[in-house]
Amino acid sequence: MFIALFAGAATLLGLMGYLCSRLSPQILRGYTPARAWRDVSLAAVAVGTALYLWGLLHVLLTDEQEQAEECDLRRPGDVPRLVGLRGDFVPLRLVCETPNGHDYNVVIPDYINPSLTVLLLLALFGAAVSGLLHRKQRMSARKKG
Repeated sequence: MFIALFAGAATLLGLMGYLCSRLSPQILRGYTPARAWRDVSLAAVAVGTALYLWGLLHVLLTDEQEQAEECDLRRPGDVPRLVGLRGDFVPLRLVCETPNGHDYNVVIPDYINPSLTVLLLLALFGAAVSGLLHRKQRMSARKKG
């Protein structure tokens, strides 16, 4: 988990540094639609990375006792006991395991995984549009020159 946290933090810092460097007036004047979509895609990746790190911090900052207490608090009434606890990175979750197989999530806020899905789709869409616009721009430049 620490490796994911450090790698995510380094990625986020790099993305934020790059995106902030794109805000100078000279660069903004030369923006094309392809560049704008590329940066929208990278901004979605940066926000998604920050949100993922936020979810990881929820797990990291709760000790095993607090996690077990949270499992007991959210345990359905028909489940007499818990079998175990496991963490998954994709989707990000901390799962309380039951003997009947009806596992449930705790600790990670409910908004994290749906938000990550939307941001991933936005990043993929932005990258695809940017690639298509860049290709169209190159083709028109070839025809002119």
